[in-house]
Amino acid sequence: MQSEVSHFKTSKRLKKNQKMAVKGKKGVLLVNLGTPDAPTRGAVYRYLKQFLLDPRVIDINPIARNLLVRGVIAPFRSGKSAKEYRKLWTPEGSPLKIFGYKVQDGVQALLGDDFIVRLAMRYQNPSIDVAIDAMIEAKVTEIIVVPLFPQYSSACVGSVHQEVMRLLSKRQGIPGIKMIHSYFDFEPMIDVFEARANQYDMESYDHVLFSFHGIPVRQIKKGDDFNHCKLGECCNTITATNQHCYRANCFATTRAIAERLKIPKERYDVVFQSRLGRDPWLQPYTSDVIEELAKAGKKRVLVFCPAFVADCLETTIEIGEEYQEEFEEFGGEKLQLVEGLNAHPKWIEALKELVLQYA
Repeated sequence: MQSEVSHFKTSKRLKKNQKMAVKGKKGVLLVNLGTPDAPTRGAVYRYLKQFLLDPRVIDINPIARNLLVRGVIAPFRSGKSAKEYRKLWTPEGSPLKIFGYKVQDGVQALLGDDFIVRLAMRYQNPSIDVAIDAMIEAKVTEIIVVPLFPQYSSACVGSVHQEVMRLLSKRQGIPGIKMIHSYFDFEPMIDVFEARANQYDMESYDHVLFSFHGIPVRQIKKGDDFNHCKLGECCNTITATNQHCYRANCFATTRAIAERLKIPKERYDVVFQSRLGRDPWLQPYTSDVIEELAKAGKKRVLVFCPAFVADCLETTIEIGEEYQEEFEEFGGEKLQLVEGLNAHPKWIEALKELVLQYA
């Protein structure tokens, strides 16, 4: 009898608290990595400097990081990178930003007036700071942070979360915060990869690659709080122990897409691209596997880039042009890049569903 009375009082109190909840808009912060403001050496220099000085990106001694970025990487890479960005640029600007705004507007339309959706870039513009200011001005009661990276990594998702917390910590009034960690096998997202793949005759390709952006091995090891990481079969399942492992997240995304498309294991590989410096990064490297496939007589290879929700320098230029040239040099014919999620209606719908799960 006593427990029933206690339960009744608790239920009554919860209902009362629900009535007391403040009604207001919910903020949705969509955050991608970033892009230079223009395809010029100066703009690219500013972007590279802000990006690479992030201690979660280049996680070495701060003095060494400053010397390396300011004295070597940014000055020497900015000119070359600006030329690559000019190939990518459109009259409307950076594709990453163009797709981002289309997604912002699409998600806003689906969610309606109870939400305020803002796009932000972790580096450069539109900034997270400006987006948060807009939400605070709209009197949001909570902010749902959606990193536009399906797989968790400290350098991307972790950096977004840290920056949001840093900016909000300056305020006296902080709205409720919900931060999405990862959505590597989120079914509505896998639906979009399936839709993109259906544009191609899968049987006409000799092999399939799932190419993810690489990260240094040391970052995987540093993120292992339980001395679990072996960079081997431990990544074949996601558990509470390895939930922060980028490699395991990438494998999970690959399995989900491959199972949906019925691609047998012997017909695909998981590879990693865009490595920087001499330290070991996640392997196998995309460039090495492309060479091996071409020398083995594979003529046509289909490439997914599931770490990138929008086509950018690493997909359109690195895969679509640079690796295509390498593939031809070693005897291959066609390295076909599968278009990114970009502003596909199903991707916008998937993001809406993801937000509603947290809202």
